[in-house]
Amino acid sequence: MIAGYVKVLLHNYFFMITTRKVLIADDEPDILEIIQFNLQQEGYDVVTAKNGDEAIEKAKKTKPDLIILDIMMPGKNGIEVCNLLRMMPDFKETLIIFLSAMSDESTEIKGLETGADDYLTKPISPKVLLSKVNALFRRLHKEESTTIKVGDMEIDREKYLVKLTGEDIILARKEFELLALLASKPGKVFLRNEILNQIWGTEVIVGDRTIDVHIRKIRQKLGLDCITTVKGVGYKFEM
Repeated sequence: MIAGYVKVLLHNYFFMITTRKVLIADDEPDILEIIQFNLQQEGYDVVTAKNGDEAIEKAKKTKPDLIILDIMMPGKNGIEVCNLLRMMPDFKETLIIFLSAMSDESTEIKGLETGADDYLTKPISPKVLLSKVNALFRRLHKEESTTIKVGDMEIDREKYLVKLTGEDIILARKEFELLALLASKPGKVFLRNEILNQIWGTEVIVGDRTIDVHIRKIRQKLGLDCITTVKGVGYKFEM
């Protein structure tokens, strides 16, 4: 009986120290309530805001791990909120998901270029949103490790080693860094400018063709078509 009690206490303790905080900003009360309920059922600590200005204030106060932003809100819209938060040191790495009633490609690209980690079009499915949230936190956990494991592939970012089904794959330095970047967030579309800035930096001038060449070489060396080209946008890694 005592052992069982201790087990419950330990479970509750570890749950509390790993609970993630999520801020939801949406001017539609029904959507806000549905998302809040589903996230709380999953064990997340949820904070809500009804407009952009309130979202910024609550973000500063609560320091959430993830922010879900509706794009069309009164006052500051989601794009403006994201831009303002990304300029603050505390929110450089905060996960952000956009919600939008606009399904056009240009709005989605603009949202991703602003610094969002994902984008969902309304009407939303609570289950799909929840899976996106869980996936982002899993990716965040993987990033904290020096080793990325996806399927039969293992990427050691500290030792610059790639293993596929147990065999070493030799990649050039930039090829390795590009593969590690894409594989760090499977399914996420990395914009071409984002790749250029993170792999080659802003001080080195290289063309878009440089990315294409490196992607082709990675595919050839791996013998896998695990990097998908998203036409006009960028690339994503999928096993």
